[in-house]
Amino acid sequence: MTRDGAADEFWRRLRARVDAPPVRARAPLWLGVPGECIGSIEPALAQRLVAAGLPVRASEAGVCIAAGDAASADAALARIAAWLHAERVVNGWRDELLTVTDQHDMPRARIERAAVRPLGITTHAVHLVGQTPDGGVWVQQRALDKATDPGQWDTLMGGLQAAGESDATTLERETWEEAGLRIAALQHLQPRGRLTVRRPVSDGYMVEHIELFDAVVPHGVVPENRDGEVARFECLKIAELIARLTSNAFTVEAAALLMRWLELQRCL
Repeated sequence: MTRDGAADEFWRRLRARVDAPPVRARAPLWLGVPGECIGSIEPALAQRLVAAGLPVRASEAGVCIAAGDAASADAALARIAAWLHAERVVNGWRDELLTVTDQHDMPRARIERAAVRPLGITTHAVHLVGQTPDGGVWVQQRALDKATDPGQWDTLMGGLQAAGESDATTLERETWEEAGLRIAALQHLQPRGRLTVRRPVSDGYMVEHIELFDAVVPHGVVPENRDGEVARFECLKIAELIARLTSNAFTVEAAALLMRWLELQRCL
């Protein structure tokens, strides 16, 4: 399929959306002294943390969370996350810990999932593009009560990596929970590279490393959601997928991943 001007323009605008600066200035967020950079924070929020007596101090170099080891880092971040929740800086509470990594992508601590965006902490995710043997692509519509992007379309599976998980563990867990599929039942599973998203979101700043995989869903195998987070699945032909993508029906992240995947498949 040859690429038309509308797809080119959509892809150009989409690239800008997944690599966008913060709306307001943010200061580096450091963990420990000497510290490792683990995120970013708006100065006004940092001042509130300091005033609340949390283990945080601000300087010209940025905002530092006092922590001498992993255990004290976890404890400090837990206090900060609890305060953000109590002050309604974050909405919801997942009781799910994510790994906090530094600027070298090395694990340093853990934090409640709900608190990562105000602190600009990098998250890690896995997405799966599911093809059919005859060229279809399975996609999901996110549940209408999802906290983010309700009702938007997404890849067959997309999920955040929990603390302590590998890419393979997250892929297996999320594919079963979201689509009711076992990885072993899929064919030709392949890694397709990493996409890093940096963009403002409603509760802060999103930085996310997304590992993309694709696989063939055999004939007669139909995805079935198990965790209540998917409204429905559809299998689209490539032309239908491109039309839906360019009509902004997909989440920003899923659109970028699927456009990249279509390029790899030479469908654009």
